[in-house]
Amino acid sequence: MPPEKPHWSHLFREVVTSGLCTGCAACIVVCPYDVLGYDDGGGRYKPFHVDEAGGFDDCTHGEKGCTLCTRACPRFREWEPEIDNFLFGRERHEEEVFGISEEVVLARATDPLVNQAGQDGGLVSAMLIWALENDVIDAALVSYLEGDGTSWKAIPGVARTREEVLAGAGSRYTYSANTLAYGDAIAAGAERIALVGMSCQASAPPVMSARRAGKVARRFVLTIGLLCSKTFDDAIFDELFAARYGLAREEMVKMNIKGVFQIWMRDGSYHEVPLKEAHAWTREGCKMCPDFAAEHADISTGGIGAFGDWTITIVRTERGKEIMARLAEDGAIEVRPSSDDPAAVELLGKLSRVSRRRWPDSAAGGPRRIPLAIA
Repeated sequence: MPPEKPHWSHLFREVVTSGLCTGCAACIVVCPYDVLGYDDGGGRYKPFHVDEAGGFDDCTHGEKGCTLCTRACPRFREWEPEIDNFLFGRERHEEEVFGISEEVVLARATDPLVNQAGQDGGLVSAMLIWALENDVIDAALVSYLEGDGTSWKAIPGVARTREEVLAGAGSRYTYSANTLAYGDAIAAGAERIALVGMSCQASAPPVMSARRAGKVARRFVLTIGLLCSKTFDDAIFDELFAARYGLAREEMVKMNIKGVFQIWMRDGSYHEVPLKEAHAWTREGCKMCPDFAAEHADISTGGIGAFGDWTITIVRTERGKEIMARLAEDGAIEVRPSSDDPAAVELLGKLSRVSRRRWPDSAAGGPRRIPLAIA
């Protein structure tokens, strides 16, 4: 009997319709036949098959041997050990609850404008600006706010300049599949691309490389992962913030999560919304995601510490270590030890353990279960 060649029909059954799909869009980016589309309406954020010949649950190209969509999916079968072995040459140890890493530090941008424009110290913005200006990358896949920003709908886009990086600075807690901007980046001639995205997206480039899913992965030279326990459907603006608290999305200027939803308004007022009230709008793709700490990025970052203008930063790969060292040497960032904020490191472990327990026992492969008692 010939070996199985898993393709769209397997991905559709095992990931897309099972609740495991995060909506990262990696399958769409690598599809050479353009038969996969993306549905981000009504809270779905999922790929779908557009080729009538194959139907929604099958693919004629897959039946003929194309397996690229399954090879690009960072939630298909044995994805975690495959990526760990590719990136680090080994599987993680049980105590490495937030993934394999070189070091954990606190970091922030030194440029006051970058620091203020960015979230929690502007580290990611500083990193991208430095990489563009020092010929490390040609473009970065990031998220922007649609139109004039008042809709607060996050959309994928490409940053090629300092100004474009700063235009995309700050956090949105609705979902943007930043990988979908890949086509625009290469159409403009980019050969060296940085990807900034949530943990599910950060796993896409290494799984593409590990499984040799076409030529897309070779263009990703830097992956920056954002710590993420969940994102929310766009409906949260009208159905919670506006309906319950009278906070109109078009009047919001900034938001953050620090144990509560923090919202700043155009009139200068500040409001807090309890996170437990937002749970009903949790995006489906986040409910089974086991990766809080963007465990397969080159560098993982997030604002979970006591210091609001510093970013907890997990340096994972040799590439990430080199980038951080060069940034510090050039004075683009300043770094302090994570021991300055032990509570942040403890919270990093706690949130990672909680997330890893989401992965269902019924799912094929994936991460090993981590007991909550492990420190």
